[in-house]
Amino acid sequence: MHIFITGGTGLIGQKLINRWLGQKYQVTLLTRSPEKALSHFHSHPKFNCLTAVNSLQEFANFNSFDAVVNLAGEPIFDRRWTAQQKDRLWQSRINLTEKLTALINASQTPPTCFLSGSAYGYYGNTGEQIVTEEHPAATNFAARLCQQWEKTALQAHCRVCLSRTGMVFSPKGGALAKMLPLYRYGLGGKLGNGLQFMPWIALEDMVNALNFLLHHTQCQGAFNLCSPHPIRNTDFNRLLAKQLQRTAFFTVPAFVLKLILGERASLILDSQNLCPQKLLAQGFQFQYSQLDDYLHSTFGK
Repeated sequence: MHIFITGGTGLIGQKLINRWLGQKYQVTLLTRSPEKALSHFHSHPKFNCLTAVNSLQEFANFNSFDAVVNLAGEPIFDRRWTAQQKDRLWQSRINLTEKLTALINASQTPPTCFLSGSAYGYYGNTGEQIVTEEHPAATNFAARLCQQWEKTALQAHCRVCLSRTGMVFSPKGGALAKMLPLYRYGLGGKLGNGLQFMPWIALEDMVNALNFLLHHTQCQGAFNLCSPHPIRNTDFNRLLAKQLQRTAFFTVPAFVLKLILGERASLILDSQNLCPQKLLAQGFQFQYSQLDDYLHSTFGK
């Protein structure tokens, strides 16, 4: 199998590429800095199966690829959502997906599968309601961004799987890695009233799920990539502090988060009681479905 991937130097992408190289797949990575990107994988015994390019202009079509995996996008939480930043977030997702879709559709023998990113922000604030893939999209900025991202990917003339991803947990990167220093210094605490559901997924399960969607040809459309057991923020706070043997008594009021983060606060204050209904129906098995088990496996003595 020959796979074309964007976002391959990120937390998820690196893990995926290492998996596929181990399966002796050919992988082509789109990146701004090919030499720097390749340096992440030099030690892999199948490093010669990986190539990197810095422009899609090298391709008239994607005839030579069996699958396309699109994980790229400007980080959504790192900067305040000014009009300029919103445009940057939009362009980094929609424009690239349009180009990938065009190359797939220009192919006489197109890739058989297009895995394209999305996020739990698609649903907005759904409170206590259990949310499956059939739930409609919200109308805020994050939801509109996800909607257009998905709509663009679905124009591809091949099997398309959309990954509505929860918070990906790993001590090596992402949201959890950013929170760990606070908790280790005893500065952890709940956000807002703490009752909001947090859709989460272990990095190991995220990689396994994407690999599952790639190889199971009956899978198509949108999939909630999250644990079947979302956790309330207050319970997450308690379990992480307990595992790290620290106190976590702080509370950051919702109005403070909104003042500091602006619209971005919705990403951590909105409640999404997500269920990966379609993934479970296809027979996918989670390595970590309960947060307590994941935290114990990751940080336990």
